[in-house]
Order: sequence, then structure tokens, then C-alpha cells
Amino acid sequence: MRIIAGIYRGRHLKSPPSLDVRPTSDRLRETLFNILAPRINEVRFLDLCAGSGAVGIEALSRGASHATFVDKSRKICGLIEANLDLCRVPEDQTEIFNTEALEFLHQAESRKMAAWDIVYFDPPYSDNYLRVLEHMGSNPGKLLTETGIVIAEHYHKNQLPEDIGALHCTRTLKQGDATLSFYETGSSTDFSLCSD
Repeated sequence: MRIIAGIYRGRHLKSPPSLDVRPTSDRLRETLFNILAPRINEVRFLDLCAGSGAVGIEALSRGASHATFVDKSRKICGLIEANLDLCRVPEDQTEIFNTEALEFLHQAESRKMAAWDIVYFDPPYSDNYLRVLEHMGSNPGKLLTETGIVIAEHYHKNQLPEDIGALHCTRTLKQGDATLSFYETGSSTDFSLCSD
């Protein structure tokens, strides 16, 4: 795995040791950030179920001001920290949380953490996506900025609902076995992600 573009371009990252962790492919990551390019600068980015941290580090490389990494595995959180060190990312630009995705969202609300502009949610394909997405859809103002978006990476045969609370799917993109579903709230329609 490597960082594709930006200030950390070409840096090779350590891969997860377990086959249970499925990193987002370089090709899919490149496609994702080509789509996000017009809005990545100076954003707060949440890498939920972060794995190696490659997606969040790519966001920082391309201009995000801050990235939050969340993973339930202590070993994987150590791997994220090692990859941040490899890229020499300044410590004040990142936070790492060793917890379940839904538990983290509850913590973020109770601590009144600053909202995120972009949330990337990539759990194991066998997980129940809806619990986390429904929570974000029911509390968008507490977790997302007014123009915030949520991107879920999922198995292409696992179709997610078009509407989940206040979240509306504005685009889906399939690549290999993976699909990216882009969700926005009604207040974020100033930036269209609709397919051509």
C-alpha cells in the first residue's frame, strides 16, 4: 500500500497482519479522492473502521486539516500510529480511538467533539452497516458539518438504502467487489455528487 498523491505521495504503508482486515485498494482509494478533490482541502476527516489508516492518511496528504482514526482492534490502532510516524504526520493533525464505531459516535456526541466534513465508513463486509448509518442519519447536526458527507464502502451485492434518516444517497460507484455509497444531508446539495 502506498499514498497516491499529495505531500506524502509515494510513502509505503505497513499492511495489516491479519486477513480479517480488508484494506481499501490503491485503485479504489484513487477513485474516491478524485471524486472528493474539490472539497478535501482543510476538512475534518473521520476514518471509521480505519484498518491501516491509509484512507485517512491519504486525506491528510491531499489537504485535510485533521483526521480522526477509529478501530476496535488495539493492534490495528498501533499499526495506524506506525503508519502516521512513517509519513511524519504532525501529531496535532490526528487522533486515534481504540473502540467500536457506534460506541465512538456516542462518545463524540457526549464529549461534544467538533463535527466532521467527511466520514469514511469501511467495516468488515459482514458487519451490520445500518446501526452506524442510522445513528449518523438521526443525529447529523451533532456529527456532520452542514455540508458533510458520509461514504460507506461495502460489498457490491449488499445494497444499502437510498435514505437513512436525514442521509440521502446521491451516488454509488462500483469497482471490483466493492461499492462506494455517498450520503449527504439536504443542506449539502450545493455540491452535487450525482452520477453523470
